Amino acid sequence: MKLFNRLLTNMSPSLSSIALAATAITAMGAISAHAADLPDRIKKAGKLVIATQANYPPIAYKNPETGQLMGLDIELGEAIARELGLKVEYQETAFAQVFSSLATGRVDIAMVAISDTAERQKVADFIDYMKTGPQFFTLQANAAKIKGIADVCGTKVGASRNTNWPTQIAAWSNDNCVAKGKAAITVIGTEGSVDARTQLKTGRIDVAVQGSETLPYFQTMEANTYVLLGQPLFQQETGIPVSKTEPVLRAAVLGALQNLQRNGTYDKLLAKYKLQSSGMPVAVNQGK
Repeated sequence: MKLFNRLLTNMSPSLSSIALAATAITAMGAISAHAADLPDRIKKAGKLVIATQANYPPIAYKNPETGQLMGLDIELGEAIARELGLKVEYQETAFAQVFSSLATGRVDIAMVAISDTAERQKVADFIDYMKTGPQFFTLQANAAKIKGIADVCGTKVGASRNTNWPTQIAAWSNDNCVAKGKAAITVIGTEGSVDARTQLKTGRIDVAVQGSETLPYFQTMEANTYVLLGQPLFQQETGIPVSKTEPVLRAAVLGALQNLQRNGTYDKLLAKYKLQSSGMPVAVNQGK
């Protein structure tokens, strides 16, 4: 800095002014990356409060030995907060309470692997940052009789009742089973993906449905246990819901994510959790 000041002293007035202006612009750019336009309550608190549900590895889960939160959403949420010049605070929130927590301001945003749908857009705006899709899978012990997606007709299929998957599976059954003269799928709502896998292992269901982005993780953690059936039924966007009364916050989080995509942080985190195929350009309310 001292050398810079000496150079300014020896410059002509016009060159000195240009140098100072350039320095000011650079400084403004550095500040703008962190001092984003945020709601006053968040600026005053100095933190971004994020709802999480740590039961969905590798998106969000807990280290079994330490209980520490970890996963893509945890690290990505921390990176978003850093971009905004804020600390981060995670609140473990039941899925059923996510949207009410956003509406009351208990949390600022939610990162709980929520699918962006037109119905959910009625109560929140979604910043979409990942694509996924529901996928059938079964146990290797069932693979002899359930060899592929065509064999799912007539079976008992479990999927989290907190998602829109049970309704979508029923519709898929009507189009691909009943319409072709095959037995319909019996859809069983579960308490989540952990419950679905438990019911699969105990024989209460024949097939389970889970987000395609999570299955490679479980195939690694429980080797020689699961068999994927076909491809994901369709593609859908996973998003970060923000209250519709918080457009300033939505714009700030969107901008932070765009910066993280530009500087490579987003891609590095996807690679860390082997989720490269789930990447997408961030956008708002893309779900159908």
